[in-house]
Amino acid sequence: MDAGVIVYAKIQSDSALSRWLLSGQEAPAVGRRDWDVGRHALLRTGLTFDAIRVREQLVHAAVGTAQPDKVGGALAKILDGPVIHDPAAWYYALVPAGTAETWHSPLATAKGLNCWLAVPRVDRIEPIGVHWAVPPESVGRLCEVEAVDALLRTGQARRIEQGAHR
Repeated sequence: MDAGVIVYAKIQSDSALSRWLLSGQEAPAVGRRDWDVGRHALLRTGLTFDAIRVREQLVHAAVGTAQPDKVGGALAKILDGPVIHDPAAWYYALVPAGTAETWHSPLATAKGLNCWLAVPRVDRIEPIGVHWAVPPESVGRLCEVEAVDALLRTGQARRIEQGAHR
């Protein structure tokens, strides 16, 4: 890896947003090191944030497109908080810690305490591998649970209209 890239990566992994994402981790240096070498960090949920895991098809139905830049823009408006996209078929909306304890929607699962999430470096927005569909914009700003639930219901309704299920 080029030395300039390493310096840039270290600056990114030490930003206020990065420190916030790592703040609940027992060993934040491990996550920072993963980001510094270009990997995603495996972070424990339930401390700084929980994550709602949503099938890609449901999100695409809700926003009316599968084009990455348009999906990200729509999710930014609808959820107003950070969203990770794992192109293996999932979106993860970051929501307040503790949400998993009361989450009951059959349309998505909540990752809370004792779960782990692949979290990309805050500047990883290119739609290659695990990346931010909606990057975090400010420390502590998370998706509203009600907005995530409304997105799920919209996506499900549109899939039913189109004759597709879950």
